[in-house]
Amino acid sequence: MSISSTDHPTAPDRDRQPVPGAPVRPGSYRHDLDGLRGVAIALVVAFHIWAGRVSGGVDVFLVLSGFFFTGMLVRRADTGSVGVLRTVRRTLRRLLPAMVVVLAAVVVAAVVLLPHTRWSDIAGQTLASLFYYQNWYLATSWSDYLAADPSVSPLQHLWSMSVQGQMYLALLLVVALVATGLRLAYTWKRAAAHPIVRRLGRDGMLRVTLAVVFAIAVVISFSYAAEGVSTQQGWNYYDTFARAWEPLAGALLALCAPLIRLPTPAREALAWMGIAVIACCGWVVNGVLVFPGPAALIPVLATAALILAGAGRDTADQPVVNRLLATGPIVQLGGFAYALYLWHWPILIFYLGEQHQRRAGALDGLVIIVVSLLLAYVTHHLVEEPLRERSKPATVPQRGRVATGLSRLLVGRLAGRALAVPVRLLAGRGGLLTGIAVTTVGVLLLGSTVAWQWNNGAKAHAVGQLDPAKYPGAAALTDHALVPRAPMRPTTEEAPADIAYPTRDGCISDFDTRAVITCTYGDQNAHRTIAVVGNSHAEHWIPALQLLGEQYRFRVVVYLKMGCPLTVAEEPMYKGQQNPDCRDWSGEVIDRLGIERPDYVFTTATRPSDNGGDETPQDYIDVWSALSDRGLEVIGIRDTPWLRRNGIRYRAIDCLASGGDRVSCGLKRSEALSPLNPAEDPASAFPNMHLIDPNDAVCEPVVCAVVEGNILVYHDEHHLTASYARSLAPELGRELRPILGWW
Repeated sequence: MSISSTDHPTAPDRDRQPVPGAPVRPGSYRHDLDGLRGVAIALVVAFHIWAGRVSGGVDVFLVLSGFFFTGMLVRRADTGSVGVLRTVRRTLRRLLPAMVVVLAAVVVAAVVLLPHTRWSDIAGQTLASLFYYQNWYLATSWSDYLAADPSVSPLQHLWSMSVQGQMYLALLLVVALVATGLRLAYTWKRAAAHPIVRRLGRDGMLRVTLAVVFAIAVVISFSYAAEGVSTQQGWNYYDTFARAWEPLAGALLALCAPLIRLPTPAREALAWMGIAVIACCGWVVNGVLVFPGPAALIPVLATAALILAGAGRDTADQPVVNRLLATGPIVQLGGFAYALYLWHWPILIFYLGEQHQRRAGALDGLVIIVVSLLLAYVTHHLVEEPLRERSKPATVPQRGRVATGLSRLLVGRLAGRALAVPVRLLAGRGGLLTGIAVTTVGVLLLGSTVAWQWNNGAKAHAVGQLDPAKYPGAAALTDHALVPRAPMRPTTEEAPADIAYPTRDGCISDFDTRAVITCTYGDQNAHRTIAVVGNSHAEHWIPALQLLGEQYRFRVVVYLKMGCPLTVAEEPMYKGQQNPDCRDWSGEVIDRLGIERPDYVFTTATRPSDNGGDETPQDYIDVWSALSDRGLEVIGIRDTPWLRRNGIRYRAIDCLASGGDRVSCGLKRSEALSPLNPAEDPASAFPNMHLIDPNDAVCEPVVCAVVEGNILVYHDEHHLTASYARSLAPELGRELRPILGWW
């Protein structure tokens, strides 16, 4: 995102900038757009902290990034070579140092504040952020950007920086290739003699060619994003190809805005409409559900309106809104918007984690903002500015003002004078000390994250068969089996890999796979069949069913899709987002079940309720009706508890690694399960519906602990470990025996 001012059209000449509010030549430095950055970052921070919604500020930044960066590239191409390597080096020098400082701080905070079980994911996201592929990292997991709670990564917000970095590289290469191609074409006399070429000149041809290329790309990207909203929004939100049309719209503005001349009333109207829409966008549109599809036209067009309103005019002749945006405080806020964006999210997430809260209140939200502003100010003046100005001599008075201003901000006037000298030394010519410090931190950061990744990969593996004498698991609850002293298995390091077999074997359709994938477990040569259908909560019973199938000679055929309980709803949702693949997948599965006719269909009959306990949604009942219409026998299993406190999901391994025990890391049974199985009443209307409830083998009478019989129950927030699922086989067999009659 062009949150920082590093890509402003006249950034290389910042020592010649006029002061905010002073008259400037048409087309020169636009302080109003720095002010727009300030407004956008204020909205982003406020909405993240208090509203739990997307403000549209990120979309404003993406448009500005395309506008600023393309303008700079075209001006360079006009005067000579674009300078690919020089531009890459300059851009990285301006973006990476502040990011490295924040990443290093997050790594340190993670080590100090988070359990070691979280380190691997933080390490992975740190590397993804450092190398600008964080958006793809998150896209593969459908991370919920709305959820600012302790279960969210403190680096999740950096997906937008990855999109920006990737788009910078794409824009740079396109402009360089077109400029080079035109330069070569001009050496061909026939091409240079063409009337259109002679009339436009090489600079004009460059702009026209780029405008055509960018316009085509905008149409393609916008169409792709519009389709993605209704098909795979979880991926679409982070997808660079879906996001590309926003910075490309800014690129088109950079090419076309100088040619547009609007009357003053039109400029005033555009400016007022633009700022009003940007201010209200977050309340009107739930962006995380629909951006970057057609709804993103709202912040994009509003930003374009403000750019056009002030284009080609002296500051004194700009609309009132643009003049207000060019005033000192707003411009100054825009000046360190990049650093503020980097800092505010991790501070928010770590704070919520320490306080065990889902949202920040009014007062603590203000504290988070003040701390974020202070760190952003320090980062901007001690890291960004010294490295940005490395290539030009800065006067001592300029640096003295920065140093003294920072010192006074921190400790007051008298102490400020004392600290001005060392701060000036730190920000000396070329920012040498800052550069060395940032480079050192970067090397240490990279080394530590690689080590964490390697260490976690070495320890995470599925657990084999455990000795039932030492590890009775569920038998400790159902059969009062003796539980000897033995280390918990799987360990906190092993648990993430101790998962149900279909995920391990690639036998479950992921979030972005529409195809129905089937695999067979149990006795593959048997003539009797149980079809396990639905999402991962049907899947995690496969280790138990595998043992029963082998023992009692029946096949277990899986029809599974992540995040998709079997449904007949027209608009099924997952994490608040439309999931049409689930609807289409479910329709095909139900039809196939009607044709293949397994002896029984095994699926979940309940799910957790947002108000505590569990429930049977109407959609589940509609599915039972569809299966009943096809004459299929259905086994509905009551879902196992999900680990949640105050509506916040948490992992058992994180709690245990933080010093909790099997009981304190669990939850009250009354919070997880309703007094009666909520599926009983609706199931009574379906003679083909058979209910089972094995939760007495998962929970004690009062508490649902996270370790039973020396076996860890959960490998994440709500899925059984394969080891514990295997220990549930005897109890599941007792529940199924009167229904199946096969043993």
